[in-house]
Amino acid sequence: MYIHPGSIGFDIDGVVADTMEAFIRLARTGYGVKVRPEEITDFQVEACLDLDPVMVEEIFTRLREEPLACGLQLMSHARQVLTGFAEHGPLTFITARPQKKPIASWLKKELGQQVYDRVRLVATGEHDNKAVHIKEMGLAFFVDDRAQTCLQLALEEGIQPIVYRQPWNQGKHALPEVESWRAIHALCYGEAAW
Repeated sequence: MYIHPGSIGFDIDGVVADTMEAFIRLARTGYGVKVRPEEITDFQVEACLDLDPVMVEEIFTRLREEPLACGLQLMSHARQVLTGFAEHGPLTFITARPQKKPIASWLKKELGQQVYDRVRLVATGEHDNKAVHIKEMGLAFFVDDRAQTCLQLALEEGIQPIVYRQPWNQGKHALPEVESWRAIHALCYGEAAW
């Protein structure tokens, strides 16, 4: 039994957007700090890395407010999968980002106007209130990289969370997970087409 593409929604950072790559790159180029992906073992990077909290906040502020200028990239294969999904219904993104406009501009550039015209985007401003929006959008499945969000969603009737595997969510849940956009494609269509 496969998931209809119109019944699944997505978080942005760590799922659609390769925010970890951008954070690591900006820390290196802007501050001379080297971080390896496997070192980010907590959703709150300050909890697992000995980094200046001011630097961390500056980088994340830039990523929130200027994703285009920061060179934020889509996760591998996300464009292909989302383009295919857009043919079957709206694409729904629910993010904890506080501002909609910067990430909307980024999505439009990365996905192209034709696919972006099928986008429904909600910026909640916080991590813990996504369930109400997921239900309002009529979604049955939601992909997020934050284990705590997925655990909260698991308690909501009618929502099946799927954890997008990242170093910071390993060993913190017993929920279904995916490791790539190829795996998300497979949930909806069987094996990936490439």
